[in-house]
Amino acid sequence: QVQLVESGGGLVQAGGSLRLSCNASGNIFSINAMGWYRQAPGKERELVAVIVSGGSTNYADSVKGRFTISGDNAKNTVYLQMSSLKPEDTAVYYCNAIIKTSRWGLPSNYWGPGTQVTASS
Repeated sequence: QVQLVESGGGLVQAGGSLRLSCNASGNIFSINAMGWYRQAPGKERELVAVIVSGGSTNYADSVKGRFTISGDNAKNTVYLQMSSLKPEDTAVYYCNAIIKTSRWGLPSNYWGPGTQVTASS
């Protein structure tokens, strides 16, 4: 079993900053990628940022220059530093990880329970 636990969400004024953390634990052989998605009310879940095991990153156009994703391989943890937050960033943010639980198994997709981020105008 693999568990993802997010922390760091909350309420902030527009223009402010928050840092999200996500720790993966359990039966982990290797982590191929970790990332963050978000879902606002009435909208589909969308990719925010992702970091792969080699360190490459990818961002949604809407957050480029404002959000930074980073990882700590030793801690199986990914971070999302969010700056210059806008009201349209308000959403539930979900941690996602692609993890192998054995050397010979296929990687599987795992999700955290989500954390609310609200940027008030």
